[in-house]
Amino acid sequence: VQLQASGGGSVQAGEALRLTCTVSGIRINNMASISWYRQAPGKQRELVARSSIFDGAYYADSVKGRFTITRASARNTVYLQMNSLKFEDTAVYYCYLPDVWGQGTQVTVSS
Repeated sequence: VQLQASGGGSVQAGEALRLTCTVSGIRINNMASISWYRQAPGKQRELVARSSIFDGAYYADSVKGRFTITRASARNTVYLQMNSLKFEDTAVYYCYLPDVWGQGTQVTVSS
C-alpha cells in the first residue's frame, strides 16, 4: 500500500489549495477511515480531518468550516479542500491509512 500526497504550495492568507492523496495497493472503498494530518515546525503531528464510513467526516476545531475531506472512490483518491487559509495552517500535510503514512506535502501560507 502506498499513499502519494500532492497539491501543496505557497499561497497568501485567504487563498485556497486542494491536496490530493492517491492511494495504490488497496481500494479506499475497503477502508473504514482515511485521514489527513499535519505537522508544523516544532510541533507534534495533529489530526486535521478524517473520513469514516461509520461516523462521517471529522474536522479539527481549527479547520472546521474551512476544510473539506472527500473520497473519490472511482479514482481511489482522497482530497482535502482547504479554503480561507491562515498563516497557522502552514505545515507538512500527510495522508494516512491505518498503519500507512504518505510522504507529506508542504503547505506554506504567508500573511
